[in-house]
Amino acid sequence: QVQLVESGGGLVQAGGSLRLSCAASGRTFSNYVMSWFRQAPGKEREFVAGISRSSSMTSYIESVKGRFTISRDNAKNMVYLQMNSLKPEDTAVYYCAADRYARPLVVRTTQEEYNYWGQGTQVTVSS
Repeated sequence: QVQLVESGGGLVQAGGSLRLSCAASGRTFSNYVMSWFRQAPGKEREFVAGISRSSSMTSYIESVKGRFTISRDNAKNMVYLQMNSLKPEDTAVYYCAADRYARPLVVRTTQEEYNYWGQGTQVTVSS
């Protein structure tokens, strides 16, 4: 069983930055597409950003383009989400997720396609 553990969430003022980290167990991290999802109170969980196995492809929802950057380090079994210019509407629990079965060059954006999930980390952006 793959374990995913997020860290780096917290409270930040609008316009500030945070970097989320996700540490993965196992020997086959590079075989997984990795993504970040988030869920705000009263909202459905939504895809935020994803990165392909070799980092050749990334995908973002429109609202975070130019502000968030997803990256990964396969040698360290780590995936990151750098969040800049944060807005109050970014407030949510952020989840790291792993997709083993995506085709090459594909980052899937629906939560049902992901096999493993972290416990989530809270991000709160004050105005």
